[in-house]
Amino acid sequence: MRLLIAGGGGFRVPLIYRALTSGRYSGLVTEVVLYDVDPARLKAVTAVLASMSGGSGAGPAVHATTDPAGALAGASMVFAAIRPGGTAGRIIDEKVPQGLGLLGQETTGAGGISYALRTIPPMLELARLMREHCPDAWLINFTNPAGMVTEALLPVLGHRVIGICDSAAGLVQRAASAAGVPLPEGRLSGVGYYGLNHLGWLYRLEAGGRDVLPDLLASAPALQSFEEGRLFPEPFLASLGMLPNEYLYYYYRRDAARQAMDAMAQTRGEAIHSQQQELYPRLAAAGPDAYRLWEEARRSREEGYLAEARGAGERRNEEDLAGGGYERVALAAMRALAGGGDTQLILNTRNVLPAAGQSAEAAAERPAPLPATADPGIPQPAIPGLPADAVVEVPCTVTPAGAVPLPQQAPAGPQLELIRQVKDVERLTVLAATEGNRDAAVQAFARHPLVASTDLAARLLDGYEQAFPALGKIWAGGGRWVKE
Repeated sequence: MRLLIAGGGGFRVPLIYRALTSGRYSGLVTEVVLYDVDPARLKAVTAVLASMSGGSGAGPAVHATTDPAGALAGASMVFAAIRPGGTAGRIIDEKVPQGLGLLGQETTGAGGISYALRTIPPMLELARLMREHCPDAWLINFTNPAGMVTEALLPVLGHRVIGICDSAAGLVQRAASAAGVPLPEGRLSGVGYYGLNHLGWLYRLEAGGRDVLPDLLASAPALQSFEEGRLFPEPFLASLGMLPNEYLYYYYRRDAARQAMDAMAQTRGEAIHSQQQELYPRLAAAGPDAYRLWEEARRSREEGYLAEARGAGERRNEEDLAGGGYERVALAAMRALAGGGDTQLILNTRNVLPAAGQSAEAAAERPAPLPATADPGIPQPAIPGLPADAVVEVPCTVTPAGAVPLPQQAPAGPQLELIRQVKDVERLTVLAATEGNRDAAVQAFARHPLVASTDLAARLLDGYEQAFPALGKIWAGGGRWVKE
């Protein structure tokens, strides 16, 4: 199998390659093609991969290129993890809202909308090139904000695009470990999870047919043993009756998060940008030491993840620092799509269940375009209360035909209201990016619960347009991406 990684100069690419060189995914891929617009980053990452094998030749062959058409030709699978504007763009995403007294975070709130506005157009260009050069390939999308990007690509790639994120899977694994619940490999039948990317809740965790989540929520020692249990006050979790995804910290504890971020000497984006500016030239010249240098930097980066939510001196668990999240989800999905046996994963895909009598395989190949209805013969939404054509984050069964959601409980009123509000924002953002609709962009900022102001929305967009001239080209070009 030929795997193309778009964004092949990305910092996390060695995690994917490491997983392909040994263990359950060894032999799955024969060739890895790294595509990136930045030759210097490609050189650095290629050096890391070469030093990882120690010259033994173990692992898939690696080729690097800046030619997208050549990279895509013959690809069976495409992983996409691009970042238009690089880490310097992330700094702007975070600092523009901070300058207006708002939360400055990469994928949540105003920063996430900005990120999506300039990421969706080049991702659409990639999808169109896939239709031309490898029409049967699958796109597994890492590119953030993963839910919005995946929804924007559906009209081009249909069911052949699947969005992934490791935060939901990490929550389930950590909660199950704290509760002493063994999770069968590739099975989520006892797990209840619903929401959007970076906006979801674990509402059921079964062991032996019994929901053990209430017991976990009632145990202070158990909650203190894992990240999400420590992020939120115990009485709050008890009243909620669920475990929120870690990114809900920015909603439930918005003021605390904003104040902690404002007190930091650097934003998260500034810290990562500084690290990578210094690191990449060293990697390219490091020879056999490249992998060791990269691994040290990776652990340092993982230590700083969500630092604003942790107390002084509090460290992340060793399991989290050890790495391995995105690539495990992506490779598990890839193996199932390639015929290595079906699996169940929490993914970003259309919110539609198979029609009555329709298999998961048939539903994946021919997903229904119809909206939710009470007619049992017509496909229903996996998450009740949300449109059937919306991209949601939900447990799915993955087969060679694609990903099909598993039915979930209807969200409670407050959760459903928040999901609907953020989904409206996501759809306005997609509209703005795909059709060049500036008014939709203003509405997206204004309606987001972490902004909730038309005046601030206008000021946010003005600030981002000044920093990113390409946004003006998107408005002028009707959504068409114009390279700077």
